[in-house]
Amino acid sequence: MSLFKARDWWSAALGEGEEFDQGCLCVGDVDNSGSGYDKVVVGSYMGMLRIFAPHATKPGEQNGADVQLLEVQLRDPIIQVEVGKFVSCSELLHLAVLHPRKLSVYAVSGTAGNIEHGDQYQLRLIYEHNLQRTACNMTYGPFGGVTGHHFICIQSMDGMLMFFEQESYAFGRFLPGFLLPGPLCYCARTDAFITVSSTRQVECYRYEALAVATDADTRQDSEQQQSKSSGKRLAAEWTLVLGEQALDICVPSASPMASSIYVLGERNLFCLRDSGQIRFMKKLEYNPSCFLPYTSVSEGTTNILLGNHNNMVLVYQDTTLKWAAQLSCVPVAMRVANFPDLKGLVVSLSSEGHLQCSYMGTDPSFFTAPKVDAREVNYDEVDAEMRALHKVIREATKNQDIIPKAEAEEDLMVTAIVSAGLDDVSQALITEMNGLALPSVTVKVKVSSRSAVQSPKMSVCVQPPLTVTQDQFVLDSLGSGSQLVVTFSAFLNGHYTPADLTGDIAVSYSSPTELNPAGVPRVAQCKFVLPLSLVCCPTSPSKNAKYKITVDTNKSPVNLSEVFPEFVAKAEDKEGNALAFQFIAGSRVTVLASKTSQRYRIQSESFEDIWLVAKELVQRFDRHFAKVGVKDFRNSFSGPIPLAEYFETVDHHFELRVNAQKYQDLLSERAVQFRAIQRRLLTRFKDKTPAPLQNLDTLMEGTYRQVIALADAAEENRACLVQAFSRLRSATHLLILLVSLWQGLGTDQTTILEATLLPLLQDTPQLGWEESVDAAVSHLLRTCLSRSPKDQAVSLSTTQLSMPKDTSRLKKHITLLCDRIGKGGRLSLSSEANAPTPVMMPAACETIPEPIAEQEEEDPALQQEATAKFIKKKQPSKKVKSKTESSKEKKEKDSSKESKKDSKESSKEKELKKDSTKDSKESKKEKKESSKDKEAAVEPGKEKTKVSKKASVKVKEKKKEPEAGDG
Repeated sequence: MSLFKARDWWSAALGEGEEFDQGCLCVGDVDNSGSGYDKVVVGSYMGMLRIFAPHATKPGEQNGADVQLLEVQLRDPIIQVEVGKFVSCSELLHLAVLHPRKLSVYAVSGTAGNIEHGDQYQLRLIYEHNLQRTACNMTYGPFGGVTGHHFICIQSMDGMLMFFEQESYAFGRFLPGFLLPGPLCYCARTDAFITVSSTRQVECYRYEALAVATDADTRQDSEQQQSKSSGKRLAAEWTLVLGEQALDICVPSASPMASSIYVLGERNLFCLRDSGQIRFMKKLEYNPSCFLPYTSVSEGTTNILLGNHNNMVLVYQDTTLKWAAQLSCVPVAMRVANFPDLKGLVVSLSSEGHLQCSYMGTDPSFFTAPKVDAREVNYDEVDAEMRALHKVIREATKNQDIIPKAEAEEDLMVTAIVSAGLDDVSQALITEMNGLALPSVTVKVKVSSRSAVQSPKMSVCVQPPLTVTQDQFVLDSLGSGSQLVVTFSAFLNGHYTPADLTGDIAVSYSSPTELNPAGVPRVAQCKFVLPLSLVCCPTSPSKNAKYKITVDTNKSPVNLSEVFPEFVAKAEDKEGNALAFQFIAGSRVTVLASKTSQRYRIQSESFEDIWLVAKELVQRFDRHFAKVGVKDFRNSFSGPIPLAEYFETVDHHFELRVNAQKYQDLLSERAVQFRAIQRRLLTRFKDKTPAPLQNLDTLMEGTYRQVIALADAAEENRACLVQAFSRLRSATHLLILLVSLWQGLGTDQTTILEATLLPLLQDTPQLGWEESVDAAVSHLLRTCLSRSPKDQAVSLSTTQLSMPKDTSRLKKHITLLCDRIGKGGRLSLSSEANAPTPVMMPAACETIPEPIAEQEEEDPALQQEATAKFIKKKQPSKKVKSKTESSKEKKEKDSSKESKKDSKESSKEKELKKDSTKDSKESKKEKKESSKDKEAAVEPGKEKTKVSKKASVKVKEKKKEPEAGDG
């Protein structure tokens, strides 16, 4: 906040391990030198009393020993120090020191020295009062209007004000309604004492009222005597509610206004009149630590020094901030003092004992930058350096890995080994599910250290509903070359099939270095894969199933018994052409090998359950043929992409999300209704006149039952949503696998596709799978999968993601994504990826025209037809064929360079490409028009071809007006 620092004029560190507070600092001419200059008196809770006479030090000179006049170790802690006329037979200034159980008044005297050691100061005790109660703070002043002398008032911890008229004790009064002591101050103008009680209100008691009130030795006696008519009851002159606890109270001695009482609260600064009315209030934006009002040079105003816990001192003129400066510590007490070399210095004291005398201002900087020696530029060296930097930049832009590469040798190596067989005694919490026993498998983790590591902690994470016997391990520190082995068991703990059998292990540790002996935090990670037999068991194959996919290979079929040896024990087919897997928490999955072709069919009654078996089949085929030395083995998928089945899983998951939002809204409504009924019932019960309840109790009971029923339904829906998301992840994994086999995607492109379709590990009410995938797919369609390079969007949309109204837009984008990939689109994270070149589509997927996709943006009713067209290829009508031939002839007349093509598919593709180019220019105009008026206006000399999607594809010739963008 501050542009300037408080200029340090003189400072000192007072002892070590001592504590100070706001009453431990005061300034004044305590030795009565008559020079008019102040001395600084500091007392600590350790009983150390110090007196300083600061003066400026020359540059390069240390603080002289003559600055500290006196240092005395007292026996008791010092709560507060004050300088005043406390001796009856003298008008000189004396020092009052308040201890917890004693008040001492001292005289400070100095003797001029005749040698180089300087003057000598002594502390002489004048008188002291032993207190019957523990003191909290004190104030002084001319109580009762006396002149030339100061009386002392001490507030005890139990709320008694003890008055001392110099050497004699006068009287004591208990404050009414006292609980905890607060700040205390004396106002000489009204001869009153001002304090803040524990009820957070300012209270004012006149000295006259305190003097004539009933005296008592204890609080009980005071309350009993005040209840009788014979005694004068003590009452406050006025009170003002602050609403917060006060830190300090101050009444400036030379205030320009008739009434100025300043109260520093925890969040506000109050200025009150003598009558208790608020002059002004300043809301503070920080935590204050201390303050000090002092006389301002402007007439009618008062300046206020205010310190806060941000090491700042701020100068206010009433409510206006005039200056802000940075201190080196948090001040707990501040005073303004005059010294021989400079007047008006700010003396601040911190709780640790940092005493500082500073002033507000700035020191000009006379630094001048040195001149740079002129030297000749070697342009050859500059060019060589530029070429080297360009090479580094090109290498960095080519590398698209967003995950940092691990070091060649890690300090800690973590290796996980999964047991080949299941545990003899299962560790599963659920012993049986669907009539099948739940097994468990042991995982052994070896932690090897190359150098010394400290405080290693291991965490294990598996995908739900899988769980482990222990997921957190606190390991012992390892020395160089040592090794540690940790074992745990994994098992199924839910009534649904997991989407992934992969687990993660992370070990966090500290590696000590020369610069940091405590250790630099590091993390070592590894993965492990649980066996398929953990979640399923062998069973008899089924001939028919609802969902089927076919995986093609380029090698002769193999015996499934050799690929899945652990599932052959109960298999009925001895030839190895059929194998079935019964998921413990799912359905049956059957794998059939063709005897004549190189195909394998995977079928099941559950679409998402096919994923784990298909993944395991592809991976085991790769390992099997690699083991026998076949290098050109390849898996592929030629059948239609099962988007309709996949979209069923998406719709089911989205429906549960919508239900969760409905339950949340209903719960909010019923909760508001329940609280409203409670308030009305409470009002009826508090009413002194009994009134009928008017069936409010029955209504409240019914509302309560509705709240409980809705909460149970919401919890049941949440459990179903967790299972649905796991099934959605399985189905998405299966879709990614089929697309990668269909187009032969590499590892990098498959990783990008997984990051696009599986951006979340779990659903949250704030961010769900549908909106996340829609944003990611839309970004790919606008960048690396766009039609042309000029249509690519480099920047992502900054629109906040929210749950969509339905899934039609998402399903259309996923359909279009598969279409673009099928045309040869290349997935890339680079924004400079070229547009994909159109290629011949296989029978699995038909081209979706771009204009139709844009029309679907406005008309969601076309979504089902577009999806059906994508899944099942349609034959073009005769009108399309004739139109294709005519457009082809026209194109040959315009350009003789193009060769003729006899293929119907390629001519159709050219026609759709031509239509998409025209319609892309009219997209902005068509979006503003209604769906019924999307026909172009007629103009002589120009024609336009439009493709409308209906039961059969029809081609109409119409004339159109010139576009504004074409001119």
